[in-house]
Amino acid sequence: MKKTPLNIKVLYEDNHVIAVFKPAGVLTQGDSSGRTSLYDMVKDYLKEKYNKPGNVYLGLVHRLDKPVSGIVLFGKTSKGASRLSAQFREHTIQKTYHAIVLGKPTEQEQTLKQTVNKISFFVQGYSEKSDEELLAEIKKATKTRTAELSYQVTKANGKYSLLKVLPRTGRFHQIRIQMAKMGCPILGDNKYANSIDRGKFKGVWPHQNRIALSATGILFKTAVDAKEVGLEIPLPEDWNAYIK
Repeated sequence: MKKTPLNIKVLYEDNHVIAVFKPAGVLTQGDSSGRTSLYDMVKDYLKEKYNKPGNVYLGLVHRLDKPVSGIVLFGKTSKGASRLSAQFREHTIQKTYHAIVLGKPTEQEQTLKQTVNKISFFVQGYSEKSDEELLAEIKKATKTRTAELSYQVTKANGKYSLLKVLPRTGRFHQIRIQMAKMGCPILGDNKYANSIDRGKFKGVWPHQNRIALSATGILFKTAVDAKEVGLEIPLPEDWNAYIK
């Protein structure tokens, strides 16, 4: 991985697409907190590298959760962003994740297919609504979708397991939800682990802004000549303390 002067790790770059490494704890896109995001850093990198005086175009085509590390693609041009977005919609981009989970799944390899709920927006004016009205609004805002992934146990020591995960769909927090539902939550994921498992994280996983989930590989096609590009990154070094 090439480090730029702005400390961005560029994994791939052509005229239309750029792939970079997102550290865990960094936002993919900015929010109301005002903290610098990966999107901001990549724009600054392009502005500096190509000495552009004005605004720099950068197309956001997918995201990684803040506590997740891994590979993120951006479109450097509208054509690049459009072609990448089409590949995500058509599920022709293959993403590979690795995760450390508590315990060991009952199956060495398995495909999980479940329904997951996502509230698509925060209900406005909630303070002026009755409980019944608020519940009705939340039900309207909630979408139920199918989430599908396959996993393979690559290492296990009784306490933790290292999984290779291939998502077949791109649902919100899909891997985190499905691992927790399977009874093997991702190490450090307090959001979806139950209270007993959250207790097991204390003193074991000291990282407040990280969970043991990383987008370690991606396969996509370039925007102009549809050349296939495969990128891979190594597992975080500190994972070795949990899986040997």
